[in-house]
Amino acid sequence: MSWDALYSSAFDKVRGNIGKVGGVLLAYNTNIDAVKYLDSKDLERRVRNVGEDEVLRYSDELPEKITSLEHLFGGILWSVRRGKAAELFVESCSVRFYMKRWGWDELRMGGQVGIMANLLGGVYNVPVIAHVPQLSRLQAELFKDGPIYVPKVENGKLRLVHPRDFAGDEENCIHYIYEFPRGFRVFDFEAPRENRFIGSADDYNPNVYIRPEFHEHFEEIASESELAVISGLQALTGENYREPVETLRGHLEILNDKDIPVHLEFAFTTDRTVREALVDLLGKFWSVGFNEVELASIMEVVGEDEIARKLLTHDPVDPVAVTEAMLKLAEKTGVRRIHFHTYGYYLALTAYKGEFIRDALLFAALAAAAKAKLGDVHSIDDVVKAMEVPVNERAKAVEAALEERYGMEKGIADVDGYQLSFVPTKIVERPKSTVGIGDTISSSAFVGEFALRP
Repeated sequence: MSWDALYSSAFDKVRGNIGKVGGVLLAYNTNIDAVKYLDSKDLERRVRNVGEDEVLRYSDELPEKITSLEHLFGGILWSVRRGKAAELFVESCSVRFYMKRWGWDELRMGGQVGIMANLLGGVYNVPVIAHVPQLSRLQAELFKDGPIYVPKVENGKLRLVHPRDFAGDEENCIHYIYEFPRGFRVFDFEAPRENRFIGSADDYNPNVYIRPEFHEHFEEIASESELAVISGLQALTGENYREPVETLRGHLEILNDKDIPVHLEFAFTTDRTVREALVDLLGKFWSVGFNEVELASIMEVVGEDEIARKLLTHDPVDPVAVTEAMLKLAEKTGVRRIHFHTYGYYLALTAYKGEFIRDALLFAALAAAAKAKLGDVHSIDDVVKAMEVPVNERAKAVEAALEERYGMEKGIADVDGYQLSFVPTKIVERPKSTVGIGDTISSSAFVGEFALRP
């Protein structure tokens, strides 16, 4: 069966079964994305005004946070040079004011929780309960119609209401997204693929602020859920991570006691101490999702520096190195599912077996292509519009390497008692936007898998 036929079959299966999925708890990060499409001449002028030599220094090695304009522009150029996403916390008030004056082209729902809530609840019609650190009027208006709920406590009793019915007017949490297309040229750099740099300019998400409703009523909220996705830990530092991680540990214990599978959507954090703390918690998660940069950063923490180097050396990413990394992590932590997504293909290593794992990855790849193609997906039937997008030709070499090493057939192989599932993705040549595609992939694959489980 061809990959196009497998794609079509997987979509039909998920569309027919996704209604079986009950509530999904989403925590902790939601914000407003102010999206700016970069102009090379404007960017070069701004860099020269700040000081080209100093900016270029930070384009080689990312700072841990943004405290100057040199850091901001160095971070943007770091992403352009590599075609890779990066996100840094903007600590400086003067830089925040500069970004605000630089402006944006559009405002969108942001944060992993916000994006996943709009996809799962607003597109797939799967009920979701979302943690929203600050429910401003603008933030509430960015949520789609559908079974999307936030907790509200009145007279000591918990109610679940749509964000627009929360009737709050809290602060706006703004993240500035600087997008660039493939082939974008600035100075002597050319972006090998489309991506973005994110400057996080709010004080709630970086500190993983958790609302009182969640602190006080978490067990009741969890009882309304069948699945959970945790995200938004990427901006934690060695100074502020202890309290949020302990809160997370308590939430995981409640979710584990209720047998609710939990996915951790990992995002790159520059702080090694935070990565070590998250590795210690991985055994309490059912599932975790990575790209190559994130997986390499975890391999460094567990002492696998050579595997980390291999993950960042080849393009496309060496699938054997990815598989070795996932095996090391599964054996060390006991996590049951590791989902890897990179430009061109996805892999999943699972402690359980079945074609439904591969089919969920195919559905996720189709959803991601639809988002890239259309900019926004309004219904699950929009997802099938990506069928006309061609399957990535470069993934043939990846598939051949997996067939040779592990005897893979139709995207499935048995590796050391685990199942390894592979799918080639569909590549949209000129995506309307890259923001939220990773969140679309991970949530669609995780929820899609549970829709298809026998």
